[in-house]
Amino acid sequence: MSAMAGEVPAASSPRQRRLTGGLLLVLGGLAAMGALSTNIILPSFPSIASSFGVPTAELGITLSVFFLVFALAQLFVGPLSDRFGRRVVVLCGLALFLAGSLLGAAATGLGTLVAARGIQALGVSAASVLARAIARDLFEGEALARALSLTMVAMAAAPGFSPLLGSALDHLFGWRSAFVVVGLLGILVAGLYARGIGETHPAARRRPIAPRSILAAYRELGADRRFVLPALAVSLVMSGLFGMFAATPAILMERLGFSTVEFGLFFAATVFLVFAAGLAAPRLARRFGLKGTALAGLGLAFAGGALLLGFSLAGMEAIGPFAVANAVFLLGMGLANPLGTALALSPFGARAGLASALLGFLQMAGAGIGAALATSAGADPFRALGLVQAVFGGVAILLLALPIGRAVR
Repeated sequence: MSAMAGEVPAASSPRQRRLTGGLLLVLGGLAAMGALSTNIILPSFPSIASSFGVPTAELGITLSVFFLVFALAQLFVGPLSDRFGRRVVVLCGLALFLAGSLLGAAATGLGTLVAARGIQALGVSAASVLARAIARDLFEGEALARALSLTMVAMAAAPGFSPLLGSALDHLFGWRSAFVVVGLLGILVAGLYARGIGETHPAARRRPIAPRSILAAYRELGADRRFVLPALAVSLVMSGLFGMFAATPAILMERLGFSTVEFGLFFAATVFLVFAAGLAAPRLARRFGLKGTALAGLGLAFAGGALLLGFSLAGMEAIGPFAVANAVFLLGMGLANPLGTALALSPFGARAGLASALLGFLQMAGAGIGAALATSAGADPFRALGLVQAVFGGVAILLLALPIGRAVR
């Protein structure tokens, strides 16, 4: 059996730190930067389009480029951090993110803005990927599940509150201010990380970069049940979440007549649901196990999608039914995502960066697919979103229900 399949045991991991509020703040900040920088500019699309003299619809390319670069960059960030350590990769990534943010603030045309978004994604991918890897460096078992659960609250808060923040910034200072603000937040997170955590991947555990060995390691991860089944399940439920992000503007603002502020407030309210699920996840996992609780979360996520699809087929396309179905889905996603992530990463301490990178790639690929399907041209957004969440949630349940105790050979 290869080194990957017979991964380094838990005893070889660095000594666990105490899970403090300050450490969680840093991990949450690293994890949230990508989602924050994505959603904060959504309310400014009309202003940006007017400034550049282009149709608002054309600004969708800024999201597509961000997701594409973000997904691909993660495959390189993980191996780099396994070789050179987390600290240098995180700090260089945040410096690159700052450069992209400043370029976005100064952009005078759509081409420059697209380039700025690509640079932002390239830089912030390091922070998002390595937040999970750093958590795996520091914690194991129940502590890892708790760290990932509370970190996920920050990841959910960013897309939840950022449209509201973006609306306020656009109204008070113009759309360019959103890029300035996320750049300043990147500096703040970099400072907190450098002072509060620092390097968590000691030199003794680092591995040389060899393209063939990296590709072989990715292939081994992709063929290992312990990684691929929970990773795919988590990625599928994340497809439903990003499908919700993509479809909700059409549902709330175009179909139900919400204002920009009301739209932002609705997203902000969703944070509390994920927060509740994030707090409950480690406690439930302690009693029912990681896998059992993650499966229950996937069941709720599937039920939320099925409810939304049923409401749409019954002609009940109103805010009440949408809010109920959305709440059920978010509670399930909030349980399944951190615990499924813990299941996927726990066996691979010596390759935490690489495993986290592949997981991040799968999640972002799923996000792009879910967003595209939920906003398919000509499709009813209620029905399309319900179908994405129900079908992907059902497949995720089937995957995670399979045995995951050994490597596939």
